[in-house]
Amino acid sequence: MLHFIFGTRAQIIKMAPLMVECQKRGIKYNFVFLAQHKETMYEMMDKFGIQSPNYVLGDVGKDITSAASMFFWSIKVVIRGVLNLKKMFQGDREGVVLVHGDAPPVLLGALLAKLYGLKVAHVEAGLRSFNYLHPFPEELTRVITWRLGLVNYYFCQNEIALKNVEKYRGKKYLTKYNTLFDSWELAKLADSKTKVDIPRTKYAIVTIHRFETISRRTQTEAMVKILEKVGKKMNLLFILHPPTKVALEKFELIDRLKKNKNIELRPRYNFFEFSKLVRSAEYLISDGGSNQEESFYIGKPCLLLRYTTERTEGIGKNVVISKFDMRIVEDFVNNYEKYKISPKKFVKSPSEYIIDVLK
Repeated sequence: MLHFIFGTRAQIIKMAPLMVECQKRGIKYNFVFLAQHKETMYEMMDKFGIQSPNYVLGDVGKDITSAASMFFWSIKVVIRGVLNLKKMFQGDREGVVLVHGDAPPVLLGALLAKLYGLKVAHVEAGLRSFNYLHPFPEELTRVITWRLGLVNYYFCQNEIALKNVEKYRGKKYLTKYNTLFDSWELAKLADSKTKVDIPRTKYAIVTIHRFETISRRTQTEAMVKILEKVGKKMNLLFILHPPTKVALEKFELIDRLKKNKNIELRPRYNFFEFSKLVRSAEYLISDGGSNQEESFYIGKPCLLLRYTTERTEGIGKNVVISKFDMRIVEDFVNNYEKYKISPKKFVKSPSEYIIDVLK
């Protein structure tokens, strides 16, 4: 049996196409939900048309966002998981557990799978920034998972990622693109049924959520200053993640944004609504690696509010790493149209390929 273990929004967006592919083929799977993120998760499961979780572990009724809460939540997940391994994995001793990316559930899920004697497949494996603080804690999470020998099958989205895991035990596979590509295809198919308020004037999308961006006042304020500068040239839709809103309120910066007539604050959307907004935008401003990839796949200019990135998609093409340097920001804003590229196409979807291999 195939077992899916994940617990964040980014993970459900990228794992859902694999579950949809299983459903298309009539392949039974077990879904274990590590509820690191709770808000809107069940709504997204419904939007993608995947089955409800067979087993829920770590649900505390709210999103786990701070470093301290993440630490104690992880300990509880491991303890409760160990006590319920047989029930969680439905007594299956020969299956493969699929984990994803670099959030804590990848390490926790792989560890629990190994404790029960199951094999582990890591989807979106091989990404490295080679800087343990950027992104934090993601870079540490994936390296620890590999070094502990928890992974049997590595599914890598490009040759560089493949090379990054060649020294670790296990079989390696090249998917060429990330399963995120399939997610956007699914969202595009649902466009006619997706209702969202799209501005009539030109606009750019802003989405910020990373720990290193919003955990310190100096960095958060630097981000706000950049948005204020960009807002003089382009209307901005700032999609507020709950942790980002909390940080802006904590550092007393949110009123500056609310008073700015060129920046509109909006609540977080589900993936289908968000993807429709992005497709209609002039460009994207983000600190997220997934957003970097998404912009590359659809050919949208992207200003990345980071100092470095573990992903190669779009670098030197449609993606510009700001390094929080106002000169780089201004050059991008003034010349963003030159960063538009053609949308990507594939012969075979990454999700189809992965399920073929595992089958």
